Amino acid sequence: MMDLHHHLAIAEEAADSARRVFIEGLGSAPALFKSSSDFATDVDIELEDLIREHLREASGIPVFGEEEGGILRGDATWVVDPIDGTANYSSGSPNCAILISLVVDKQPVVAVTDIPLLGMRLTAIDGAPVTLNGRVLPSVNSIEAFSRQVGLGAVGSDESHKIPPDMRLQLLRRLEQTNMRPRISGSVGIDLAFVAQGIYEAAVSFSPHPWDNTAGVLLARSAGAVVTDWEGEPWNLESVGVVAGCPTAHAKVLDSIREIERLSRGAGTPPR
Repeated sequence: MMDLHHHLAIAEEAADSARRVFIEGLGSAPALFKSSSDFATDVDIELEDLIREHLREASGIPVFGEEEGGILRGDATWVVDPIDGTANYSSGSPNCAILISLVVDKQPVVAVTDIPLLGMRLTAIDGAPVTLNGRVLPSVNSIEAFSRQVGLGAVGSDESHKIPPDMRLQLLRRLEQTNMRPRISGSVGIDLAFVAQGIYEAAVSFSPHPWDNTAGVLLARSAGAVVTDWEGEPWNLESVGVVAGCPTAHAKVLDSIREIERLSRGAGTPPR
C-alpha cells in the first residue's frame, strides 16, 4: 500500500528545491512560444527539470509535466506545473504557483500548491484535511460565506475548445446577475487553492490539462468543497474543466452553466 505521507514529503522537498529559483526568476521574459497566447520562460523549463529529477530519484515514479510532457500511467504518475500562471510570473505578478500532485487511478492522492510570492503553501493527501503552511484548515462548509467571489479561468481561447469564449463570457455575466463576484486571477492553481481556504466560494477552470487541475482538485475536495467537471459529473483526469465550491456556490455556478447551455441550443435568447 502506498504511503501517502511519505510521498507528500517527497513532493514538498521538490517544491523546496524549486522555490529559490522561482523567486529569483520573477519577471523572466518569454523564451518559448507554444501558441500566439501561450509561452514558457527559461525558468519554467529549469524548474520542471529540478522537480522532475527530485521526484523520480526519491520515488521512482514517472513524471508528467507541462513543459516536457511524459506518459500518464494508470498506476501512479506525478503531475507537475512548474509555474502555473506563467504570464503573471513573466510580468512580475505574484499570482503564480508551483503545482505538484501524485495521481493514482486517474485521481489525485497527494497535492502541493506552493505560492511563494503570497507566502502560501497548501498541501493535502487523500482522506485528510488541507494544511496551509503546516496549519490544518477547517472545512469550507464551516466558514461563514459573505464574499461571494468566484474564480474564473481565462475567458479567451481557441473557438474549437469544448468551452468556447462566448460561453465563458456568458457565464461571467450570469454569475454577476446572481450577485456573485467573478474574479480572474490568471492561475487555476491559485483559484482552487483559494476555494480550499474559503477565500473564494467557488472556482471554475476551463482547462482540459491535468497539470492545471489535479493539485487544486484534491485541495478543494479535502477542504470539503463539491468538485465536478463542467457538466456536473464527478471529476477525473480526463475531465474538461473543473467546477469547485461550497455546496451552495457550486450549485449556483452549475445552474448558470446549464442555463447557458440550454440557451446555446436555441431555447431562448442569450443573457445580456
